[in-house]
Amino acid sequence: MNEKESNKHAWGQLSQDHYAHFKKGLLDGSHKLNKHIQGELGDLSGKKIIHLQCNTGADTILLAKMGESAVGVDLVPDNIKYAKKLAEDLGIGNVSFIESDIMDFMGNEKYDVVFVSEGAIGWLPDLNKWGKTIKHLLKEDGYLYVFEGHPIYLMFDENKLAEGITTIKYPYFKKTPDVDYSIGGYASDTKHDVKTYFWMNKVSDIINALTSAGLHIEYFNEFQENFYDSGGCKNLGNGLFNYDFNNGLFPMSFSLKATVYR
Repeated sequence: MNEKESNKHAWGQLSQDHYAHFKKGLLDGSHKLNKHIQGELGDLSGKKIIHLQCNTGADTILLAKMGESAVGVDLVPDNIKYAKKLAEDLGIGNVSFIESDIMDFMGNEKYDVVFVSEGAIGWLPDLNKWGKTIKHLLKEDGYLYVFEGHPIYLMFDENKLAEGITTIKYPYFKKTPDVDYSIGGYASDTKHDVKTYFWMNKVSDIINALTSAGLHIEYFNEFQENFYDSGGCKNLGNGLFNYDFNNGLFPMSFSLKATVYR
């Protein structure tokens, strides 16, 4: 089983749990786009949005409510199955979902906004292909919005961070993926007997992949908060978390907006 198929299998073990978790959050109003995303995305009225690596579609549904329509794309068949069920359960009619590997996905439609967020791009083996996909999907006056985990934060030993210790476990310049034999924990019980591959992407990898595809970086913003509790974090509300000791020490997330060169 290659890296892509192994990740695909692993994420499929979480699909039903994610569906149940996010359905509850959408119904009771607790699942929302975090404060930074809401502030930076702005008004999406009349916008056609495509959400890459959409998981089971909860954020795609939130985007559909904000815009004219939204399309979610994901590699995992069960993610798409439960995303469609989630939209049906909630009566959301202006959203659709496509099962596809975004490394190969092009499609015929063009979109006002390409949206990528929260724990997505580390699962991709080739950011240059990712950049080309985004460029292909964007209208000439459209834009890409990314909200992701910061590579600096991703270097640290996650278990020691909970104790206030910043020890580098994952080298910033590592070219081969990290391998793990479990997955889950933030919206599902941890699943074992899987094998996952996660790539460390440098800031330059992300920016260069987009600029080489013909995109112009409008901004790159860094935040000390994280978008989930990785262990020992305080819930700050508004979908954000931080360690008590991280008062301006290091970033845990970033946002990026890019447009097509014209």
